[in-house]
Formats: sequence, structure tokens, C-alpha cells
Amino acid sequence: MLSVEESLTELARLADTAGLDVAGQASQRFDRPHSATYIGPGKVEEIKALIDELDAGVILFDNELNPRHQRELEKLFGEEVKVLDRTALILDIFAQHAQTSEGKLQVELAQLEYRVPRLTRMWTHLARQAGGRAGGSGGGVGLRGPGETQLETDRREIGRRISQIKRQLETVRARREQHRAKRQQTELKVVAIVGYTNAGKSTLLNQLSGADVLSADTLFATLDPTTRRVTMPGGREVLFTDTVGFIQKLPAQIVAAFRATLEEIAEADLLLHVVDATHPQAAAQFEAVEDTLAELEVDHLPAVVALNKIDLLRNGADPAPGLSFLGPAVPVSAVTGQGMDDLLIAVEAAMVRYLESVAILLPYQRGDLLSMFYERGQVDAETHVPEGIQVHGRLPSRLLPYFERYKVKDEG
Repeated sequence: MLSVEESLTELARLADTAGLDVAGQASQRFDRPHSATYIGPGKVEEIKALIDELDAGVILFDNELNPRHQRELEKLFGEEVKVLDRTALILDIFAQHAQTSEGKLQVELAQLEYRVPRLTRMWTHLARQAGGRAGGSGGGVGLRGPGETQLETDRREIGRRISQIKRQLETVRARREQHRAKRQQTELKVVAIVGYTNAGKSTLLNQLSGADVLSADTLFATLDPTTRRVTMPGGREVLFTDTVGFIQKLPAQIVAAFRATLEEIAEADLLLHVVDATHPQAAAQFEAVEDTLAELEVDHLPAVVALNKIDLLRNGADPAPGLSFLGPAVPVSAVTGQGMDDLLIAVEAAMVRYLESVAILLPYQRGDLLSMFYERGQVDAETHVPEGIQVHGRLPSRLLPYFERYKVKDEG
């Protein structure tokens, strides 16, 4: 877990990615948030003074604010000051960087679901239009009805749009599942590249495959998954898929909205976890990614760690100090290409290591299953007999159901 100072530094990088200039920062430690304003009254006054001193127009909170906190803070800081939390900032960055129609739909869904409970603050000006007694407890005589009507209209419109987006995404998801099912039967092994945002995943994919995936020294530079073929040391081709970068406190709306895309990770044969070996909090970033993988229920998959950016380390410096990982970890530089051969050897070895032994007798007409075995597994022996083709080898566990009816006792 990042410290408060480190988390605020990351928030500043997010702000920079969103196009904001950071003028100052403040922090407060407390056992529980203030019921009305999240931070205490004294800290509110301190920040108001900073706003005046720095002429700030936006206040960013590192944690998610509930609608009441946001509403009360905007009242206290003034209408000209916008109050945003980390979730809103990340959603804005995702909206800027989404390129495909699916990515844009996913981001819009996340934004709408975040905004629905916050709609009321958009109509507080109606209550202020009637002064004195006319204001009343209901927000203003002659104004309460129209205000509520408009609010309910907006909620219904947003509700309809959310339903429409979910239907569209469900269609995309069904199509994606069909493609995955076809790929499992006919195509290649899949490696999903995961890691903290800005760890160098896209640069690594470019180096491995000669691709031209956008890579930049910025957070969430790429959102849409990209898949490229890579030839392994043994001569076999493998699909490497670059996925959206993770971050601590990743908004629940983003995880939910991108679940269809992130499910690509669950269908992988192996995870390639890219870690920025130069980052002082590499271990904390590693844990944040592992926590998200656990949330997606894919933490059981075999994994190889790539300790990236070693070209930026001083001679003899320990890459990613404090990182504890049971599997193979390979120092690499996605920029210079250093360690790429060793990384591919480690990936290939890990794929074989986690396959399950199986012996089958396939009828001669099931050439499709024989091709799948060769493409997705490891064939140790093949023998032709009158009844068909005997194959001894190893397969990913998810492919075993295809061969269940053809299994024979492995006498070897």
C-alpha cells in the first residue's frame, strides 16, 4: 500500500495526465471522515485559504467522496471551484484515452453510474432562486415541482442510456465469447500482459513483436487491448495481449465496466506481470495489481514477472527491492531489448510447467483435436494404431474437457 505522500504524488501524475497543473497539496489523518465535509472544519478553512492564495480552480481528493461530501465542499469552497475525487479524475482520463467504440461505451457507462447519485447537486441553484420564507423547507414555492421534475427526467434519461449501453456491451461480450471459444479450439496459446499503469507494457509488446502500439510516459496511455503474434525460442507462435493498466484505488465502476475486456485475461494461458523495477514503490504497485487480479478471479493463473526499465538502474542496483514473488522474475529493458530472449525462454518454460499430463486415443477423423493439442499443448509422443492416434502429452486444464471422452490410462 502506498503511503499518503506517495499516493498524493501519484494523484499529481494523474492530474498532469488529465491536463491539470498542480499548485499545492495538503493532507489530514483521521480515524473516520467528517460526516458532512469528509475533512475536518479546520482543514476546510486551511484549503479555502490555499485556494485564495494559489488562485486554484479545482480541488482533487485522493479518495472517493460520497455525494453529500462533494455537495457540502462545493458550497463551502464556492461555485467557481470544482471539487473532484480520484474516481472522477480517472474516469476523465479514461474518457480522453478510449479509442474504440467498445472502450468509449465502457467509459460512458462508468461515468453515468458514477454521476447518477450525484445528480441532485446539479439542481441546487433552483432552491436558491427563491429567497426568505418563500424558500421553505422544500426548496422554494413554485420551484420545487419543476426542479424535481427535471431531476427525475434526467434520472430516467440516464437510466435509459445505461440500459442501452449495457445491451450494446452485452452484444459485444457475446461476440467476444464466440471469438474466444473459436480461438481456444483453433488458435495459439495466449499470454496476457498485465501491470501497473506506466510500467511499460505497451513498450514491451512493441519490443517483443515489432508492433507499433501507442506507448508514452503517461498514466493510462492505452486502454484498448492489443494482441500481437510473437515467435517463441522453440519456434512456436504465441499471442501476447496488452491490457489496461491497473492502479491503486482503481474505481469499482471501471472494473465493472471493463470486466468484459478484462475477461480476456481469464482466458489466457499465462500472465506476464510487468513491473517498473525503478519505482521506489514497485512492491506496493505489484501488490495493487495482484489485488485486482484476485478481484477478477484470475490470480490462479501461472505468471512470469518482467522487471522492466533496468536500463535506468545504476550498476549493481537491486531491481524492485522488497518484491516477493514465488515464480520466475526476469530483468528486462523494453526500450533497449535487454533480457528479451531470457524473458521468452521463461515464458515458454512456465507454459510447459503448468500443463497437465494426459494420454488420449483420438479417432482418425478428429484431426481438429489433434491440431489443437499441438497448438495449445505439448506433445511428448504420438503413435498410430488401428483404432486411431495415441497421444501422450500435456495440456492447459481448461482444454481437458475437449478430450475427456478420448482419455486412456497412461501406462507410461
